[in-house]
Amino acid sequence: MIRTQRLILRRWREADREPYAAMMADPEVADWLGGVLTRAEADARLDRSEAAFEQHRFGRYALERQADGALVGYCGLMPVGADLPEAPGVEIGWAVAREAWGQGYAPEAARAVLADAFGRLGLPEVVAYTTVGNVRSQAVMRRAGLVRAPDRDFDHPLFAPGHPLRRHLVFVAQP
Repeated sequence: MIRTQRLILRRWREADREPYAAMMADPEVADWLGGVLTRAEADARLDRSEAAFEQHRFGRYALERQADGALVGYCGLMPVGADLPEAPGVEIGWAVAREAWGQGYAPEAARAVLADAFGRLGLPEVVAYTTVGNVRSQAVMRRAGLVRAPDRDFDHPLFAPGHPLRRHLVFVAQP
């Protein structure tokens, strides 16, 4: 568990599954994350995150707002997929429920996750990547302290040539 000024970053609970699935079914939230998820797909993502905690000592944390205990999103680390140029590596990622947008939760959580990555975990580097058009996520990356690494940009293999989400920009954080 990690505490910030306004958030508790914690492991997932069974009670989180419904609000997480609702967040990931919101087209505006899921737009840059590959699209909306069914309940089964959302449950599978939570299960993968929990498995990552068991295997790697890191995963994606639930973001709980301290003021009212509400689940407002997620933020954390995952191994980079083997099919991506950044593999092997560790990626930071996040999503925030639409009703919590614009409050600075994503960069606040990301800074805390990066501090944990370089402190407790002793990682030498953490990457983040997003599509060219996702300027909001790029802004979060910068506010969290990640730096653009244009020489590491890549075409995401899940998107066909010419697809508007294919080109990905890479950002890097190091201790």
